[in-house]
Amino acid sequence: MDEMETRKVLSSLCYFSIFFAGFIFPFVVWLASGDGVTKQHAKKAFLSHLIPIIPMIFMIFAIISDAINIQEQMPVMTVVSIVVTGLVWLIMVIWNIIKGIKVLVTE
Repeated sequence: MDEMETRKVLSSLCYFSIFFAGFIFPFVVWLASGDGVTKQHAKKAFLSHLIPIIPMIFMIFAIISDAINIQEQMPVMTVVSIVVTGLVWLIMVIWNIIKGIKVLVTE
């Protein structure tokens, strides 16, 4: 396998790692790779794997807040935060799949 093919596979694996290694794999590749293009893809993949954590933090606070303030009505903050977190995860998974395929096909 030549260097160009290795770069493509490693870069696309950084994006696909959302399914098997989370943000750890692209972070390690980002730190360990000597190739600038692979580093760039690893950094993008790493950051895209971290994005869904932001709404998840708000979701946890909403769940705790609604659990403390037990009311007869539906916990709106919890439901909204779960939906938003789910949508962000779905968007990021789709984005990572598209980027991973694009790297394999075009570069």
